[in-house]
Amino acid sequence: MTTMTLQIQQRKTGLTPAVLARQVVQALLDEVTLTPKPGLVDLRSRGAHTDLNWALMSHSACTLQPVFAALAGAGWHADQDDDSLRQQIGRIGRHGEALMMAATGGVNTHRGAIWALGLLVTAAAQLGARGAQLAPAAVAERAAALARLPDRGAPPETGNKGELACRQYQVGGARGQAMAAFPHVVDVGLPCLRASRARGDTETTARLNALLAIVAQLDDTCVLSRGGKEGLLDLQAGAAQVLAAGGAASQEGSAALLALEAQVLARRVSPGGAADLLAATLFLDSLDNTHGVPHGTA
Repeated sequence: MTTMTLQIQQRKTGLTPAVLARQVVQALLDEVTLTPKPGLVDLRSRGAHTDLNWALMSHSACTLQPVFAALAGAGWHADQDDDSLRQQIGRIGRHGEALMMAATGGVNTHRGAIWALGLLVTAAAQLGARGAQLAPAAVAERAAALARLPDRGAPPETGNKGELACRQYQVGGARGQAMAAFPHVVDVGLPCLRASRARGDTETTARLNALLAIVAQLDDTCVLSRGGKEGLLDLQAGAAQVLAAGGAASQEGSAALLALEAQVLARRVSPGGAADLLAATLFLDSLDNTHGVPHGTA
């Protein structure tokens, strides 16, 4: 494909780094606004958190838009040297984390999202600049190739709760998820989201069901760090029970969801890792021009 043909195709699709960054931020806003979510910040409450709320999460997401634009720009203009790109986006990501902390007064609102969605938006931009279709699996595989490369500017240890939980419980965490090409997004969240839409559920219900499908299978380090292995297993079982009862909108499923929420609030656990992956699911879903289901709202 010639450069001129690529430029014409990109003008037709309207794809630019700025557009991609807006789609990332929209996915983050859609995730935090989704209600009701067990243990997570939503429009009703702080969930299991004392330092987070909907306004702070929304402010953080919007603050990060130029960061995601810079990450998309790096991918868009990258040559074939993935190692150089990896070092560049590592620097941008660390700047983004510092910007987030300054905007929130030191509260970690989106550290995991900067990592996951930062890789995905870089990958999407890199593929989009080449004129490729942004199918979820292709974007995830490109992101995984970057995630597997070392970030030589990163500290050897951060002391973050997720990192400590990975070591204590021998799970992959956010890094393992990215290196494996986001299986809980591509193989779990997206199929559930689209199956739920296809059977006539509202967009809110489809997104809740996608979240619950991710929660039911993810070794969420946010849960492990607060509730240990027992807390994780109980949360996974509770999410699976909601889905088995017909999903978030059915009478039995709704009752099961309320029971799950009471359980996680009593334990003060929150599936923050699953929330990040739901945002990633919504982002890839918004990019996928190979799928014909309209992305409406409830």
